[in-house]
Amino acid sequence: MNEDLDRVWKALADPTRRAILDLLRRRPRTTSEIVERIPNLSRFGVMKHLGVLREAGLVQARDEGRNVVNALNVVPIRLIYERWVSDYQDQWARKLTRLKRSLDGE
Repeated sequence: MNEDLDRVWKALADPTRRAILDLLRRRPRTTSEIVERIPNLSRFGVMKHLGVLREAGLVQARDEGRNVVNALNVVPIRLIYERWVSDYQDQWARKLTRLKRSLDGE
């Protein structure tokens, strides 16, 4: 499990890969569509980034004729959220509740 999350963190560390994920967040896209939306990168560069995202489980690909359709897989991001954010969110919610009670004179 930790090794899987390590791949996700490494994939998310790159701004180009995050830009690709942002594109896929709106809807699945073909590799060609992604290449068009990231003009400063060659097709090979986009494919390399997509490979890293697929290895991390963040992108799922399927063949549709001659095209490859790439879709965002939110599960790894959710796992990171549950492990690293939700616990801290709960802590802050408890602290804010205590502060509110204290200010209200309870």
